[in-house]
Amino acid sequence: MHILIIGAAGMVGRKLVNALIAEGRLGGTDITALTLSDIVAPEKPHTAIPVEAIATDLSAPGAAETLIAARPDLIFHLAAIVSGEAEADFDKGYRINLDGTRLLLEAIRQEGLRQPYRPRLVFSSSIAVFGEPLPPVIPDDQAHTPLTSYGTQKAIGELLLADYSRRGFLDGIGIRLPTIVVRPGKPNKAASGFFSGIIREPLAGLEAVLPVDDSVRHWFASPRAAIGFLLHAATLDTAPLGQRRTLTMPGLSATVGEQIAALEKLAGPRAVSLIRRERDETIAAIVAGWPQNFDAGRAIALGFRAETDFEQIIRAHMEDERGQGGGA
Repeated sequence: MHILIIGAAGMVGRKLVNALIAEGRLGGTDITALTLSDIVAPEKPHTAIPVEAIATDLSAPGAAETLIAARPDLIFHLAAIVSGEAEADFDKGYRINLDGTRLLLEAIRQEGLRQPYRPRLVFSSSIAVFGEPLPPVIPDDQAHTPLTSYGTQKAIGELLLADYSRRGFLDGIGIRLPTIVVRPGKPNKAASGFFSGIIREPLAGLEAVLPVDDSVRHWFASPRAAIGFLLHAATLDTAPLGQRRTLTMPGLSATVGEQIAALEKLAGPRAVSLIRRERDETIAAIVAGWPQNFDAGRAIALGFRAETDFEQIIRAHMEDERGQGGGA
């Protein structure tokens, strides 16, 4: 099996690569080649599996065709400009998040017109496709009403994925990821970045800024769960999806206050004392329009799993990032 990962240099992409290499197989099939692509060349892992690392802008002319020319069997499309950056730079957000996705799907279609080709495509979407007005618990079939450019771009991507799958050009499955915490490494430009920062930095003995109220509620899963979602989506029988090709992933609904309480239970009051409250009205306004709780029953029935309390999420971070600034 030849696997292409677009967005392989990102946090989720790197963890996905490591998981695939550690196993060497997926769905009972040996992995025979990996192609890793991102705006900067992903680091090539140490493995006996042949790996090609490519620096490319998916939205650039000819880039998608180059990636598809080797006809990978499975494609993970993880590349995106994150929410805060997409909101700040309208042109860049639409170029990367929408045009890049459309060009990838079209490159797959054109390759299939030359010779039969129908790869599995796993598309990482987002709960940002939903926006107010919303019910207290959001069902999987809730109408898309995004309130950000990022959410709009992901919603259009979901529609394109469904249409290209309906027409038989590819076998697509979209997964709406919860906000992934605790993200290791340095903060990014995502409006949701503080959700990780208020855990990650205190665990490492560093100060963190909290720009919203403790009462803010959101939908979370760990990086460990996210990798599980992707791997399960790659091998899932898509027939039960019908025309509804994108699923809301399971997660945990928690308030910022509950996050902090879990941190205190595991790391003590000194860690909590490193959280500095400094309200940011721009971030608060963005977060206020985000969904807070979901009914992910459809995904759960298909075998997707996530954490059930925030302590589990913090423990996963401490275990997975041990010795790498994870605070363990």
